[in-house]
Amino acid sequence: MHVTSSHSHMKAELKSTSISFQNPTTLFNTPHNPLAGALKGCLGSLDGACIEKLLLHCASALESNDITLAQQVMWVLNNVASPVGDTNQRLTSWFLRALISRASRICPTAMSFKGSNTIQRRLMSVTELTGYVDLIPWHRFGYCASNNEIYKAITGYQRVHILDFSTTHCVQWPTFIDALAKNPEGPPSLRITVPFCRPHVPPMVNVSIHEVGLRLGNFAKFRDVPFEFNVIGNTGPLTPAEFSDESSSFHFEAMLSLLNPTTLNLREDEALVINCQNWLRYLSDDRKGSRQSLSLRDAFLNLIKGLNPRIVLLVDEDCDLSASSLTSRITTCFNHLWIPFDALETFLPKDSGQRAEFESDIGQKIENIISFEGHQRIERLECGVQMSQRMKNVGYLSVPFCDETVREVKGLLDEHASGWGMKREEGMLVLTWKGNNCVFATAWVPCEIRDHVGMDASLP
Repeated sequence: MHVTSSHSHMKAELKSTSISFQNPTTLFNTPHNPLAGALKGCLGSLDGACIEKLLLHCASALESNDITLAQQVMWVLNNVASPVGDTNQRLTSWFLRALISRASRICPTAMSFKGSNTIQRRLMSVTELTGYVDLIPWHRFGYCASNNEIYKAITGYQRVHILDFSTTHCVQWPTFIDALAKNPEGPPSLRITVPFCRPHVPPMVNVSIHEVGLRLGNFAKFRDVPFEFNVIGNTGPLTPAEFSDESSSFHFEAMLSLLNPTTLNLREDEALVINCQNWLRYLSDDRKGSRQSLSLRDAFLNLIKGLNPRIVLLVDEDCDLSASSLTSRITTCFNHLWIPFDALETFLPKDSGQRAEFESDIGQKIENIISFEGHQRIERLECGVQMSQRMKNVGYLSVPFCDETVREVKGLLDEHASGWGMKREEGMLVLTWKGNNCVFATAWVPCEIRDHVGMDASLP
């Protein structure tokens, strides 16, 4: 990665703030300042490694409450950042925004915003959402791998029930419904159950989850697939305004009590599938009370295991953002989230509205990772290896992906830029960009039903 210096360019959204970006002349001329040499060197070579170094200097200053030094480093970063520049400039603009947001909480007087610092989110139509997830295979990779394994697992069943925990408003399922419709023996009946509450994260749509269910039902009817859609934890539909209201927060603890056979209306003659796409990261891993108590994340995995699913699909970004250290999170986040920025750079112009919207959603994630702490920091990813070990500890066995699934995923990636690839790694399928891990996909069965499911589940 390489950034071209742009000292004359000031990031547009920062012009409306009252932040004082101090000229770092005094920093460079202070002989005993240990950062002077490093920062001065960065001004002449603004590549990715140097930007990362600047971000870490700024984070260290904020962690030690040195607002003056933080402002000086931000001055340098601000002359690099550009929301319409190259990959690194665009990424830097979002990291700088997050650091300013964090600084404003540490020292509101020195780092105050005159205008709103809230990222404005546009509500997409369902059609726009489909185009959004098709831009890069960040989401479709997991859908494709999961759908093929689900199809294999439900073979022979006349009834299929999918308990869907995801953040992309069921956009995964039209392709699966279409696959069921092509079954030479006739399609099984399909029931999809979703929780009413979801993490308040992008992408956001302008219709309620009930309306999404109606549209899925219409498509299933068109394809002659018997279909039923259920929403648990809510007595009626919300308006689009209410659905997008941030006050409708993600109350996961209340949802745990709904994950039981009675509420879910589980039936003995149906194949139960648990689908988790970019979901577990939002469940707290903090243990309350005694050391023996389970975190919400483990409690959730235990509860769904008790439902005796035919298969469990777990897909998320292959990155560890659970560290308490800000500098650790910045390093990991910067080296992971340059990937979608870089991928979009290969085929969308710098002034593309689609590109800006996609990057803005990533920017919201960056802000949560960098700017917030405690219960407000909801982006707490675990990498695939960590999550796989968690699944084994809770009592699941890994199910290897079949060769047909691998072929299907490769076919999907062939439709995108040449930088995308895939590899098998410790029971996972991993999406890569230029050799860097992006997203992992895994499949699991509870240990207790391994002998009954007829799958080749691998031992831990």
